[in-house]
Amino acid sequence: MIFTATQIAGILNGEIEGDETVEVSKLAKIEEGTKGSLTFLSNPKYTQYIYSTDASITIVDKNFEAESTIKTTLIRVDDAYKAFSQLLEYYNMVKMNKAGIEQPSFISETASFGENIYFGAFSYIGDNVKIGENAKIFPNVYIGDNVTIGDNAIVFAGAKIYSETIIGNNCVIHSGAIVGADGFGFTPNEKGEYSKVPQTGNVIIENNVDVGAGTTIDRATLGSTIIRTGVKLDNQIQIAHNVEIGEHTAIAAQTGIAGSTKIGKHCLIGGQVGIAGHLVIGNNVKIQAQSGIGRNIKDGEAIQGSPALGYSDFNKSYVHFKNLPKIVDRVYKLEKKINNNE
Repeated sequence: MIFTATQIAGILNGEIEGDETVEVSKLAKIEEGTKGSLTFLSNPKYTQYIYSTDASITIVDKNFEAESTIKTTLIRVDDAYKAFSQLLEYYNMVKMNKAGIEQPSFISETASFGENIYFGAFSYIGDNVKIGENAKIFPNVYIGDNVTIGDNAIVFAGAKIYSETIIGNNCVIHSGAIVGADGFGFTPNEKGEYSKVPQTGNVIIENNVDVGAGTTIDRATLGSTIIRTGVKLDNQIQIAHNVEIGEHTAIAAQTGIAGSTKIGKHCLIGGQVGIAGHLVIGNNVKIQAQSGIGRNIKDGEAIQGSPALGYSDFNKSYVHFKNLPKIVDRVYKLEKKINNNE
């Protein structure tokens, strides 16, 4: 997409200083700006680059005062950082402004959907599916039977939504995510062979949830696996059967949560955290990256380590961990000295 300085100033309610007709078609950091790119200056540490950047347009604060010649066209606004963020939102809105049903695609006769819908090519919409208004289903998405998806939802290319799943309003499911696959349920017999336990539950994702690329959320054995309102899931996370994640909890990439664990509200969980099954994690808990959780966690705890310790206890212990070779050497010398005195 191509925008002129006049169009951008109109969107941002900004003032142009320079060529009003100059065009941009891409975004860039100010130090890496090239012809045809748009950038911004908000951090004073980067002021030096505004005099050398080749970006065609730069968004700056209204109180910015140039100390030497500038090649780039300026758009002056009240807050350059907020204005640039606003422009990104506008850009995404325009980019995502797709509507209609592309072919080939399959839509069951029993499926229903609201106005301003978008179904990308090769999408599959199963029996009794219900999809709300302004939803966008990108190419190669599979949506199984009896799925419900709310208004303004976005399901990106290649995602798979298994049967009976319920997804709320304003949710985003990124490419490669799999929602509603069977939980990991098997029972061994006397020969050590495994028989599958039928997974008859579903997944419920409430409103305003983001599910990252490659993340998997398993259906419940009985009942529901539940992702509450406002949860943010990074890429490549594994959420097992019957897990419940509380409102506005954020979880970073490659975390694994075993079956039937309950996680509270407003938790922050770092990358590569492993959480055992049937645990209760309280509200406002902070878990540092690569921690291993094998016990219940109380509200407000900050923990780290594997197995996880209290965050402050871990930091104190780490001082000794890194000095352990020196400490061992001192112990050996003391033992030798004691033995020689005997």
